[in-house]
Parts: sequence; structure tokens; C-alpha cells
Amino acid sequence: MSRYKIIVEYDGTNLIGWQENSQGDSVQSLLQDAIYKFCGEKTEVYSAGRTDAGVHAINMVAHFDLKNEKNSETIKRAMNFYLIDSPVAVLNCESVSDDFHARFSCTKRYYKYIVLNRDVPTVLQKNRVWWVPQKLNIDLMKDAAKKLVGKHDFSSFRAAQCQAKSPIKTLDSCDIIQQGEEIIFEFSARSFLHHQVRNMVGTLVEIGRGKSYDIDEIFDKKDRRAAGLNAPACGLYFVKADYSRGAN
Repeated sequence: MSRYKIIVEYDGTNLIGWQENSQGDSVQSLLQDAIYKFCGEKTEVYSAGRTDAGVHAINMVAHFDLKNEKNSETIKRAMNFYLIDSPVAVLNCESVSDDFHARFSCTKRYYKYIVLNRDVPTVLQKNRVWWVPQKLNIDLMKDAAKKLVGKHDFSSFRAAQCQAKSPIKTLDSCDIIQQGEEIIFEFSARSFLHHQVRNMVGTLVEIGRGKSYDIDEIFDKKDRRAAGLNAPACGLYFVKADYSRGAN
């Protein structure tokens, strides 16, 4: 048995998310189908993050096992051949040790969220940014973002269907960068709750619109209704994952 680590990018617009199910095409099902078409092996592909429908990835890390050893470059080229008409591409493939796991070996995950802040709707970036026509106060958002960093009970930023055992998470960073008409929110943590990033962005955007949310009070209430709206999936990107030395 040989294990392979792949780096994947995808446009999640027309996908049901990472996880395979019967409702439509997922990133996982497309990758597994490409592997089967290439070498006739049925295998499960595990990822560093299980993104929702509509969410994109720039460098998603995943792994899978094959009974018969293959050349890594051959795997990459073959998978991309069968993925050519899909919104998924394999950027890199390498052989890794059996103890590497894309999800459980991961020490930090990075996400970004892009808001297009202008009064004119977007054409070229449709389904890839959240268009917010109202002028946002970036200073108010930055002040609020500082309070999100650290170890907290993120119950108020957690989806009702979240299956995590604990709402306690440590957010390592929350940065807001303005680049022309785009406002980019960047987050890093070892792990995130379901919809945590989108709920944090939605709350920060409402603060930028002038709504008087108090982050400390939101934390204290431990109630999803205390925080702001759930930002749409289209603006969210899985950026990359970190692994400790030797985890490959």
C-alpha cells in the first residue's frame, strides 16, 4: 500500500462541497472518480478541510492510498486528464509516509474571504466574492477583529449543525486588508467550527456597516443569534495547510 499527498485547487460554485454524497458532484467524488478511471482502484480521498457548497480552494491538501505503487508525476497528469472538464485540478502529487494524514496531521489551516466593496455589481468576479454595495468602515472592522483573536468559546459563531465536540477554539490570526475595492479577511487556526469563518465575516461586515455589535458580549451570550449574518459561501477560500516537520 502506498500513500500519496496531493495539492488541489477548485472552484466550488457548482459543487456540493468537499464531502461525497448523492446530491451532486463533490470535490471528493470527482477526485476519487479520476483515480478509478486512471488505475481502476477505488480509494477514499481525505482532505485537510471539508469545505461547504460554493466554497473555493487555492491549495487544499488531501491524501489517498493505492494498492499498487505509481509514479507521482504520472498520478498528477492522469488525474488532471480525467478532471479536465471539471472545476477541480491537481497541482502537485508526492509520495508520503503511511502516518501522514491530510486532516489529523494538520497543525494550522488558513482561510481568506473576499468582499467586493463598491456600489456597482460584479460581472467578472461573480460567485468568487461577496458584493457589498454599502461603504464599509474598515477601521471599525479591524478593531472588532482584534477581539476575535485568541482562545474563546465560539458558540455564537457556530452553525447549528456543527458536529465539533467543543466550541472552544483558538484563532491565531484575523487580519483585514484593503486592496482597492476589495476587502480581504484572512484567518488562521489549527481548526475551525462549521461556518465559523463565514459567521465572523458576516458579523464584521455588519459592524462595518455601522451596526453596534460588541464582540465580548457576543462571546458571553454563547448563542448564534447574538452574532451577525452568515456571509455567503462564494467569497470564502481555503488557502493552505501547515504540517509539522516529518508529517509527510
